[in-house]
Amino acid sequence: MPFADELIGAQTARALVSAVAVVAPQAPLSALRRAAGDLAGRSLRERSDLLGEALRRDLPGDYATFARTIRAARDGALPFHGWLVWPVTEAVAAAAVADGTLTAFDDAMALLADLTSRLTAEFALRTLLHHDLDRALAIIRGWTDSPDPDVRRLASEGTRPFLPWAKRVPGILTDPRATLPILDALYRDESEYVRRSVANHLNDLSRQQPDIVAETARSWLAAPDENTDRVVRHGLRTLVKQGHPGALALLGFTASAPVEVVGPALAATEIPFGGSVGFTATITNTGTGPVTLAVDYIVHHRKANGSQRGKTFKLTTMILAPGEQRRLVREHSFRQITTRRYHPGAHAIELQVNGVASGRTEFTLLPDVDAARE
Repeated sequence: MPFADELIGAQTARALVSAVAVVAPQAPLSALRRAAGDLAGRSLRERSDLLGEALRRDLPGDYATFARTIRAARDGALPFHGWLVWPVTEAVAAAAVADGTLTAFDDAMALLADLTSRLTAEFALRTLLHHDLDRALAIIRGWTDSPDPDVRRLASEGTRPFLPWAKRVPGILTDPRATLPILDALYRDESEYVRRSVANHLNDLSRQQPDIVAETARSWLAAPDENTDRVVRHGLRTLVKQGHPGALALLGFTASAPVEVVGPALAATEIPFGGSVGFTATITNTGTGPVTLAVDYIVHHRKANGSQRGKTFKLTTMILAPGEQRRLVREHSFRQITTRRYHPGAHAIELQVNGVASGRTEFTLLPDVDAARE
């Protein structure tokens, strides 16, 4: 993932200033120019907000005038795409809400749909969803018929309950069925780009409404196309890791599978910081018929306060004939990454077969020797 200043940095801000200055030569754009020099140390979201607010200050007046300027810049001679679009879309949504009229609201929705192909308008859409959820959703449902796959994806991605980097929309969180008509219209979309968003949206919903998600997936599998199985599997991935019975059954995994699990057996019980823990396990079908299995493993990471928190990782899926045994081998890395901080001390690992955990085994992650020397 690039750093924030590689995405929305001074160069991005200057490009936005130039694109707007061409179509609004009377505007000094002093707020935008100041903001361009004040981006250091801010997150990507904060940079977008800063530039969006500055743009609104530099282009005062009613929403209609503001939107005309944005459309002129969109159609102007200078580039108007990429990461400068994020703060622009945020400014459009904020200006429409400040205007307070239905005309401004509807026009802002149309303008976001128009701009989304130049980067995305999924983040700014949240402002309008929060302001008038029912009206926004009614318009968004119309986007599912758009000939533009970017607009169809915006319909799904912009309404995700837990869209990364985005503001939460309380109305979507409290009414889990509010966005289902959008997903129902798009799960068989011709574009993989759109279908992947649908699957991620369904997975978002599973965090709070697993039974509704399983019910939705069941209805899709009853009216599938050649891509539906893949969409459903991706959308149910969290529920499968959690061992949700309905999700497992939908994907064909044997309920209460008659299996014997031995392990995990660790290659070492003390793991150097930044190293890997290796383990093996065997799974045997002790039943009289074939079994379909989803095999995961859970790493119980030590937290700063000494407690442990489990994270599930996918291992494999398999079909075992009666009496068949399968040996599994895996290494799990503790290499330092930006999205997780490791704490030395007691950890544990266990297998999970069709949602049933077993064989919890403890190991110790040793302290970071290099950090201790500094």
